[in-house]
Amino acid sequence: MKIVTAAALSLSLLAAAPAFAQTAPADWRTVAPENLLVIDTAKGRILVELEPRMAPQAVARVRGLADQGFYDGLKFHRVIPDFMAQTGDPMGTGQGGSDLPDLAAEFQFRRGRDGGFVPVMAAPRGQAGLFGSMPVVTQPDAQMMVTADFKAGAEGRFCPGVVGMARASSPDSANSQFFLMTGPKDELDGKYSPFGRVVAGMDVVRALKAGSEAENGAVADPDVMTRARTAAALPEAERPGVRVATGAALQDEIARVRAARGAAFDICDVQPPVEVVGG
Repeated sequence: MKIVTAAALSLSLLAAAPAFAQTAPADWRTVAPENLLVIDTAKGRILVELEPRMAPQAVARVRGLADQGFYDGLKFHRVIPDFMAQTGDPMGTGQGGSDLPDLAAEFQFRRGRDGGFVPVMAAPRGQAGLFGSMPVVTQPDAQMMVTADFKAGAEGRFCPGVVGMARASSPDSANSQFFLMTGPKDELDGKYSPFGRVVAGMDVVRALKAGSEAENGAVADPDVMTRARTAAALPEAERPGVRVATGAALQDEIARVRAARGAAFDICDVQPPVEVVGG
């Protein structure tokens, strides 16, 4: 079984390894198959953990379209190095979508004490930390004592690996297109809906054919998603399993990255360690 840290996120899936047991070790949690998006490309596989607690409408849309085969063969039509790779448009131009209605913005969310938030550092608006695999900035837990719903406001950070819904100028215009971040971009925080994070295959995302800077990243001969499904929709023999560190392994990784980055340390530097089996 291979453990992957932020320093070695490139994964080879262990097809010969046994399937995960139903119960993960105390320091790890198992990603539910319906929350694992499996994107296959000619350059390798990308695994995205979906986060419905942050963006339930976006997750439901991407799950539904993926499991219908909507995304199969669609292009990574706009790719800008050290920024993002965009896909999900059946027209391949950035102008298309599905036949479904556009989605309302999900730029912020509310979190409770039972959400598993891991504080990492102070932030101008409270605390920065991990909510599942997602980097977020949030009000502190103490704020929950003075709110009617006993929750605190939170907002996702567009760090490397974060996956967000693309949209037009209207905040409520997301539909089928999404983008995978390859570099941090604070300007997107609070303006786009983050709904997942790449937990394996960032090397694949970064290897996607890039577009011309003069054409704002438009790719002339783009890579495609050969298949995109949730793990739940795949035959069991083809289904990868993913565990994400939550306890000592995560804290060790945070400490390692903090020491390596020194004064420049940021929540975007932290990628939870993962284990991947099968597929």
